[in-house]
Amino acid sequence: MNDTAITPFDATTFFHRFSHGTFDTGETRLHYVAGGEGEPLLLVPGWPQSWYCWRYVMPLLADAGRRVIAVDLRGMGDSSVGTRGYDTGTLAADLAALIASLGEAPADIVAHDVGSWVSYALACDHPARVRRLALFDALIPGLPVPAGSDPAPSPAKQAAASWHFSFNLLADLPEILLTGREAQFLDWLFDNKTRNPLAIDARDRQEYLRVNRRPGALRAALSYYREAFSETELTRTQQRSQQTLTLPVLAGGAAQGAGHKLHLSLQGRCERLEAALIECGHYIPEEAPTALVRALFDFYARYPRG
Repeated sequence: MNDTAITPFDATTFFHRFSHGTFDTGETRLHYVAGGEGEPLLLVPGWPQSWYCWRYVMPLLADAGRRVIAVDLRGMGDSSVGTRGYDTGTLAADLAALIASLGEAPADIVAHDVGSWVSYALACDHPARVRRLALFDALIPGLPVPAGSDPAPSPAKQAAASWHFSFNLLADLPEILLTGREAQFLDWLFDNKTRNPLAIDARDRQEYLRVNRRPGALRAALSYYREAFSETELTRTQQRSQQTLTLPVLAGGAAQGAGHKLHLSLQGRCERLEAALIECGHYIPEEAPTALVRALFDFYARYPRG
């Protein structure tokens, strides 16, 4: 099977099998899309995306006998937008409450990008809620990559890969520059961080544009970065890193994305840590859904009981 072959998304067929839902945490309302039968598997997207980034992965997981729930984190997708609660502790508590509501705990967690920041916090803060943890193509603020463990990129490649970390931290300037220019900004991200131009097409970009243009959505997304790199949050992440995760952890990277950096940053912090490298750009769930699912079930086969 061609891991990079993309069949255009058919929403009509998809929503015969999956449906929208909401969950009220008491503080915020989370939107999700769910379907399938079996043990629960929670999918957590990153920025600037939503549940929609998992649209190719979800049927494959449901075909394998899993109940699949793709959630929008607070402030993202179609979840409620508020002015606070974007620290990883609060975001992790949102997911823990959602998992508890499923009636079956723990759940398998699969996360991408910023979703990996939150899901790492979830596993540390609420370990009873997580069975197995799979994180893809992220660098978790506060967890350094060992010096010299990976070849240093050129300054140009480093800037292209991570310039937005510094930009998103600035007070007010990103909102000034991006408001009304969300389409151009999203196009730049998708054009420069994908290797398969068919993975996120014009229709997909319209969906991401829709959710990123909601009132307050831009400031909410930027708050993820502003909170994660605050002194308080960096200290909290360092405290979490002192505990060893005993559950199985898969650290996956895109060959043209973060590569092995996530795996390297988690070494010594996880009792059962596995690595996966997928040949694609940053947006793994859309660029290489088959390869992602294969890596996931290879991982589950090695740790069938969590």
